[in-house]
Amino acid sequence: MQRVILIVAVLVTAGYLWLRGGFVGVLAQDHQERPPAAAGAGPTAIATFAAGCFWCVESDFDKVPGVVSTTSGYTGGRVANPTYEQVSHGGTGHAEAVEIVYDPAKVSFEQLLDHFWKNVDPLTINRQFCDVGDQYRPAIFVHDEAQRLAAEGSKTRVQQRFKQPVVVEIVAAGPFFKAEGYHQDYYKKNPVQYRYYRWSCGRDARLKQLWGKPSESSR
Repeated sequence: MQRVILIVAVLVTAGYLWLRGGFVGVLAQDHQERPPAAAGAGPTAIATFAAGCFWCVESDFDKVPGVVSTTSGYTGGRVANPTYEQVSHGGTGHAEAVEIVYDPAKVSFEQLLDHFWKNVDPLTINRQFCDVGDQYRPAIFVHDEAQRLAAEGSKTRVQQRFKQPVVVEIVAAGPFFKAEGYHQDYYKKNPVQYRYYRWSCGRDARLKQLWGKPSESSR
């Protein structure tokens, strides 16, 4: 029995390291800067959220009706065109984030904010679930004053729910650098690995502890 427990522990540790770092430097195409887009331009709008692992954030928001597309990337940092290896090691100032293109006629920014809060740990700074570092800080990157006011209002309402301070940053959106191709839609391309990562990271267990029930997006 002890041997079985040891083997399982080794596999869990190896699996996590493989999932989060095993592909560094592979398939690094389609990696470029995206300048901040105006939130109200054209028939669609832009929202940018950081809530830990961008694989999970993509998965969570792709299930929202009215979301046109999601893109994993890096924003809020000091280094131009950063790589996953640079960001994951820390020191660039970037956060793993997701740029969301949505149809305002079908889903409002306020509704996206509500979904964001139910899929983030708002009480933990420079960490989300098992991922540690300022690259995993929770943040709302706003594209205009209307988004800022909406984000600040929603944060105030969320704070009323908790005794601990809500540490989610609300900052102006800056250059967004699209992540390497293998990160895009990771949960679709690698469903078994993704589900294992999400479970082993304790994401949904923590969300249930915070919000009282599992996120529908994780089912």
